[in-house]
Amino acid sequence: RFVSRNPLLLIHETVSHTLKMTNITINKTEMESIFKAWKTSRNLYLEYFEKYTLEQLNKIPDGFSNNLIWNIGHIIVAQQALIYKGSSLNGYISGELFGLYKPGTKPTGQTTELEVKELKALLLSLIEKTESDFNNGKFNTYNERMTGTGFHLSSLMDAFEFNNYHEGLHLGCMMNIRKFV
Repeated sequence: RFVSRNPLLLIHETVSHTLKMTNITINKTEMESIFKAWKTSRNLYLEYFEKYTLEQLNKIPDGFSNNLIWNIGHIIVAQQALIYKGSSLNGYISGELFGLYKPGTKPTGQTTELEVKELKALLLSLIEKTESDFNNGKFNTYNERMTGTGFHLSSLMDAFEFNNYHEGLHLGCMMNIRKFV
């Protein structure tokens, strides 16, 4: 769902329930819904740490180009790029982590237990930080862009919605991979 840019449709909303961004108003209720869906998705990802061994998380089944743990690392760095880099802000992950899991990469070695623990911690902590940053008005602008898969992101709201969609795609990939590990 995208918020209308027609100011007449937004008259009924109060200032305390909206955040004005460059050329778009984001409704607080809609953002609560986006954050709720995002938290649900991330909790589903967390279950993989409980159900699969380090060996299983690292296994790349025949016919696949990545593994369970790469998908988890990828959705973490993709969110940071979509939301923070897209808003010209520094995110909360290292350049090294970004380099390992950014779009276009694939596993180059075995992820260690220590790295797995870091990814597990980031799954939920980054939601808390992003939600806090959003509520504190840290996001003031968004750099319009086209994703590698052809989605046009013209606003922060587009980026949050695309992030949830993207995480759903990778969760589906993981559901397929898990059948073979």
